[in-house]
Amino acid sequence: MVTGATTWLAPLLPAVPLAAGLGGLLLPPSPRDHALGETRARRAAIALGVAGAAVTLLIAILLLTRIDHPVEAGTTWVDLGGLRVTLGYRLDGVAVLVATAVAAVALAVQVYSIDYLKRGPHDDVDVDHRYPPYAAQISLFTAAMLTVVVSGDLILLLVGWEVMGICSYLLIAHDRRLPEAPGAAVKAFLVTRVGDVGFLLGIALLGVGAGSFRIADVLAHDYPTGTLTAACLLLLAGVAGKSAQFPLHTWLPDAMAGPTPISALIHAATMVAAGVYAVARLYPLFERAPAALAVLGVMAAVTLLLGAFAATAQDDIKRVLAWSTVSQIGYMTGALAVGAPTAALFHLLTHAAFKALLFLAAGAVIHAVGTTLMSRMGGLRSGMPVTFWCMLVGLGALAGVPPLSGFWSKDGVLAAAESAALDGAGPGYAWVGWLVWLAGLLGVAITAWYATRLLLRTFFGAARSPLVRPHDPPGLMRWPVLLLAVPAALLGLAAFWAPFTDRIFAPITEAELTDFGVSLVHVGTALVLALVLLLAGVAVAWFGWRRDPAADPARFLGPLRPVFARAFRLDDVQHALVVRPTTALAGAVRAGDERGVDGLVEGSGHAAVGLGGGLAALHRAALPRAAAGVLAGALLIGLAVALIGVAS
Repeated sequence: MVTGATTWLAPLLPAVPLAAGLGGLLLPPSPRDHALGETRARRAAIALGVAGAAVTLLIAILLLTRIDHPVEAGTTWVDLGGLRVTLGYRLDGVAVLVATAVAAVALAVQVYSIDYLKRGPHDDVDVDHRYPPYAAQISLFTAAMLTVVVSGDLILLLVGWEVMGICSYLLIAHDRRLPEAPGAAVKAFLVTRVGDVGFLLGIALLGVGAGSFRIADVLAHDYPTGTLTAACLLLLAGVAGKSAQFPLHTWLPDAMAGPTPISALIHAATMVAAGVYAVARLYPLFERAPAALAVLGVMAAVTLLLGAFAATAQDDIKRVLAWSTVSQIGYMTGALAVGAPTAALFHLLTHAAFKALLFLAAGAVIHAVGTTLMSRMGGLRSGMPVTFWCMLVGLGALAGVPPLSGFWSKDGVLAAAESAALDGAGPGYAWVGWLVWLAGLLGVAITAWYATRLLLRTFFGAARSPLVRPHDPPGLMRWPVLLLAVPAALLGLAAFWAPFTDRIFAPITEAELTDFGVSLVHVGTALVLALVLLLAGVAVAWFGWRRDPAADPARFLGPLRPVFARAFRLDDVQHALVVRPTTALAGAVRAGDERGVDGLVEGSGHAAVGLGGGLAALHRAALPRAAAGVLAGALLIGLAVALIGVAS
């Protein structure tokens, strides 16, 4: 059902958080020397941030109840010689589901941040004096992601895509007291920009070919195979950057230098989910480019296992969750590669719930014990019962424990890969199905192992910091965690609910999505193998911990542990092959500019000044010397004239 209300509710989805963000940027920062309580600017920032996110969530829910088929509206924004750029939106069942997830996580983060960003008792001031711009940037981040979700034009989508990159840079670098935060922010910005160059070129190739950047026109255009394949590969460069896929994944673990609520926002519903959503929205193009899907499948399998192995050897609780995000996004892109966009989107939604829960619960642990290192935790279960049970739900969903949400969505991905491998289903090559299926199955066991390790190292055994008195977080931090535990546990059951499946199977483009897969729930070999591997991973971690509860279960990795901890040293390779040569080239260019160009200009000036000084000295000579000089000059001129006359 579409009514007049829908036509103005849809643009409000990004407009409301945008207005809240812009209003928040006008607020002054709190004084650094404010001793107690909250300033008016901070209270206003809280009100703007929470109200903007709450209204956005309400709008998303209203649209969720109203939209049962695609709705599109827009107007021409720019017309460059027949190449049209439109300003408009396109909504369908999937778009409003994703928008609801984005708004819900943003609201949880805004509320959670109120108490999380208060200074501790040993700090000079009581509150974070930079809270107003922080809350405003979260609102702008939310508006940018929602622009990507609802956009009906590729250029408008690109605007939201790029604003997300800017906001991520600002938010990761928010805590200026951490020496690693600025470097992590710059790294995230630059690495994602590398991919965005390809994304921009892909959009340009599609828009110029179709004569319009409107998504419906792009999907309806019949591109030559070579052009379409090139455009899809260029788009995948941007997806690799934003969604932290190999080889542009290295920025995401370092982004943990940002505040924990920002980690939840980036990892759960914005930024990393944008690449998956963009491919799903343009999926009819990728269906016609099997070579691009093959590249996506290889990228997904490598990323899935890379992130899982790296998570096994981390001591920082946030870095474990960061690498798990890299791995779980690999499941989503793997589902896209084997022709199951609905399975990818379903896992995107469940992942948004349980990953936001995990990061906010981890933030509660960090807030209580004052460290992110699991080697300094332990024995927190009795002192933090609420956090423990919520973390248990989140880790269970991450590992795929039935009947939690991650079990159903991950099962859908594995079943789709199995069908593509064994039956040749889907638009891509059969070997891509085998690659994604085997990587996904191995990833189940590894995920179960590191999730169990995190739980045991953090909440069980003896406390490794006896001076710490653990406690559950205050109300404004506790309630978002408790509420997020509900979808993390139950969202997977939506696969049995017709109103949900009708929306997630609705077309998200003018053309229908692939017919591959008729259900989000599968029973077969993939399910049995996944459960066996899940139990195996849990059992290995449990028995390894039981032998010596004080030791790290990761000790059995032996010489592989430092390799996994450094993620196979790919960051070092990137630094050696890209960063150092670029830095050396920049140094050479700078030296050439300073010593060559600047040296020539400055040398010419110095020479002119020196010559002028010499002439000035001659002009200041005494009268006898000046007269002698004039006579000598006259004699020289006369001699020259005489010699010329003789020669002629």
